Amino acid sequence: MTTTPTDDPASASGTQGFVPPQRPAGWHRRHLLDLESLTAAEITALLDAAETLKRLTNQCRHKIPLLGGRTLANLFFENSTRTRNSFSLAAKRLGADTVEFSSAGSSVSKGETFIDTAKTIQAMGVDWVVTRHPSPGTPHQLSRELNCCVLNAGDGAHEHPTQGLLDMLTIREHRGRLEGLTVALVGDIAHSRTARSNMWGLRKLGAHVIVCGPATLVSPRWEELGFEVAHDLDDILDRCDVLNLLRIQFERFASRPFPSVHEYANRYAMNGRRMRRCRDDILIMAPGPINRGVEITPEVADGPQSVILEQVTNGIAVRMAALWLLVGGSDEADRG
Repeated sequence: MTTTPTDDPASASGTQGFVPPQRPAGWHRRHLLDLESLTAAEITALLDAAETLKRLTNQCRHKIPLLGGRTLANLFFENSTRTRNSFSLAAKRLGADTVEFSSAGSSVSKGETFIDTAKTIQAMGVDWVVTRHPSPGTPHQLSRELNCCVLNAGDGAHEHPTQGLLDMLTIREHRGRLEGLTVALVGDIAHSRTARSNMWGLRKLGAHVIVCGPATLVSPRWEELGFEVAHDLDDILDRCDVLNLLRIQFERFASRPFPSVHEYANRYAMNGRRMRRCRDDILIMAPGPINRGVEITPEVADGPQSVILEQVTNGIAVRMAALWLLVGGSDEADRG
């Protein structure tokens, strides 16, 4: 476990005399555990705050002295590149410090419980615990045991709220709104926490959501919750404003859900031929990591309609927003 101090944010970015932005009214949450429980107003507040902080940090590249003296702890029990680094950078861009926890070689491997480990790290004076865990509901359990803010960075196949938020922010930047848009989530819906966070968040802000993929990976029961289900990508292409292409999570399969990778790619991969059937202003998204040639071909991944790298930048923006708003909610709860 290592602690990484930041440089002085004011001197590093020339922000002497920095004026903090105004917090949105009515935000009182201390934790970010899912998007299903958030209201449309709360999701909008997070997106608005992300836009503000992205601008103040010059597209997430510079530091501002907004959360100096605060500390974030990353507790990751699954592999992560984008999310873990994004949370660390978000904290540093706001002037906070970070603590990086690795389960390998930690006290957990010696028999200590997950909760005791988290409480030990909290006792070091952290303000946020960001956790990723293979068991659904783990962040919710932590939020009941800890006094600091808890952020869900992915719990099993349940939710990944900041991924859903960064996807929505990217769409809103390009389209100016989410209401009235048709967004298709294509691929491994069964195992995708990203899909679930997108589904709840997009619908709350007025988008029409289609879940599309093989019948073995897209349950018809999603229709009971008001989502459109499709099993043929070609049938829906001309209706979509956005395609979000989800990775096939082979590591979670007990058995192969389709005959071959070649057959999956033939039916569901976005390629040049399918792009010609789409609207000219279609947005192509992917949460990453991407499997080129499986969910998406290189010409599409690197093409003009792709906003995949913009999603990565926006991940820092929404995580900055979450850290800032949750600490504010925590402070108000403490004063109350």
